[in-house]
Amino acid sequence: MITFTIDGKSLQTEEGRTIIEAAREHGMDIPHFCWHPKLSMSGNCRMCLVEVEKLPKLVIACGTKVVEGMVVHTGTPRVINAREAVMEFLLINHPLDCPICDEAGECKLQDYAYKHSVGYSRFNEDKQHKPKRVELGPHVMLDTERCIMCSRCVRFCAEIAQAPQLTFTQRGDHVELTTFPGEPLDNPYAMNTIDICPVGALTSREFRFRARVWEMSATDTICPGCARGCSMHSWVRNNEILRQTPRYNPDVNDYWMCDRGRLETFKHVNADTRIKTPIVRKDGETIEMAWDEAIARIASEFRVFRKAEIAVFGSAFATNEDNFLLQKFAHEVLGTKHVAVLPHVVPGDEDALLIRADKTPNWRGAVAVGMANPGGLDVILKKIREGEIKAAYVVEDNIASDPAIAAVLPRLDFLVVHATNENETTRLADLVLPAASFAERHGTFTNFEGRVQRIRPSVTTLDQDRASDGLAMSRLDRFGTSFDRWGRGTKLDARPSWKIITAIASVMGFKYRYAKAEDVFAELASTVEAFKGMTYRSIGNRGALLAAPHEQHVRT
Repeated sequence: MITFTIDGKSLQTEEGRTIIEAAREHGMDIPHFCWHPKLSMSGNCRMCLVEVEKLPKLVIACGTKVVEGMVVHTGTPRVINAREAVMEFLLINHPLDCPICDEAGECKLQDYAYKHSVGYSRFNEDKQHKPKRVELGPHVMLDTERCIMCSRCVRFCAEIAQAPQLTFTQRGDHVELTTFPGEPLDNPYAMNTIDICPVGALTSREFRFRARVWEMSATDTICPGCARGCSMHSWVRNNEILRQTPRYNPDVNDYWMCDRGRLETFKHVNADTRIKTPIVRKDGETIEMAWDEAIARIASEFRVFRKAEIAVFGSAFATNEDNFLLQKFAHEVLGTKHVAVLPHVVPGDEDALLIRADKTPNWRGAVAVGMANPGGLDVILKKIREGEIKAAYVVEDNIASDPAIAAVLPRLDFLVVHATNENETTRLADLVLPAASFAERHGTFTNFEGRVQRIRPSVTTLDQDRASDGLAMSRLDRFGTSFDRWGRGTKLDARPSWKIITAIASVMGFKYRYAKAEDVFAELASTVEAFKGMTYRSIGNRGALLAAPHEQHVRT
């Protein structure tokens, strides 16, 4: 370890650390634009200049390594004057369009203009004008006038995404960011350049001009797009998800997230195809039902069939809590051994950075809690074809998307489905229940590495209002009241699957006493060996590894 002094504080750091890294380790922030902890050093913004004793000139903190006994000053008059000069230089040609800039409220240049600038400019000439509204790729828009040439986006594409698609052209104050000729910015991680851009030069074409950051709530949750389970923020306004951005988690996804995870995984939450109320199909007609009536109907139908005549389908899209309670319900209430979970793998759609071929967020968890029965699917399909299985209970999976399964489902006498949206399976179902989406409930997913992570509700439902279920509901309910006053922010009467299962079990004479998802997880953690000792608190924001990742069984 090396001992050095910064602003009068004696600190220690590992050999080879730069000044900016060493300061950051100890909670001290040195202003910077071009430096990023996961990118190579470029040293071209000069905002991180500091004074080091015994050195004649100011040095850049991002490119100067700490040595034993070094004494660093970050707030001397020389340093302050240098920062003010850098800010004045950057703002000479920068357009003063903060009121219409999407980056307002989360802009590093805006923040530093308040903290490290003199507040006025001596430049009285015409600003240098450059191209605006440049479509760099399918998802990224460039306003060249706002670019401060920090080169973060250029380095990200070359070093992290392994797709060198961006470069600088021209010289001096004519310099412009652009793509290589005939090469659009279309790599699977292109939108990360928007996050790391310290100004409003790069913006999302999908999110552009839709909301300001202070108008939205940001909820810590998990991307359900694949088995990686990237940590992310879900941004909501008027009870509608507007964007999803990566949340730093060094154990899962670092600072990054793929474009599909940002754009595609929440569309079904906002879609018009949402199941809004329980529905039953009778004589070719679709009839809406009240929740109590629908649950009583399901319980009544299940009582008709013998134990061996019912099959239960879990889901790798459902939470650990849902799958755990579903297998318990199947064994204790229905008395059936016919349980299965379908994989959803796209061979070849995988890379070395984040994207996984398994397009479900919780296959590992479904296996761990006992829902994945080896060979169970083939047995179930065979028995349906032969008429031995006459009813099926499907929770949060569109199993009819598989043609082989879709062909046998019409042979069933009774098919009940939990679903967030209309799909091939709901169209075949006798009774459909609206399930809460990943954005509307508490729970946990287990990624392909065996890391258990929490999802939290960012969108409110009527069920949440009734039950006041959730750690973040006080803030969201306040927003919900505001939305209702303006006639916006529609809330669905969708419920998490664990709660639906609990209600059905209760009508069938089994009293499962769970008030919230955390209660289900507490029983799971005391029953399933791999989850032993886990709590929502111990999982935290970074997740926790399964205690016995290779011993995936339920204790009896």
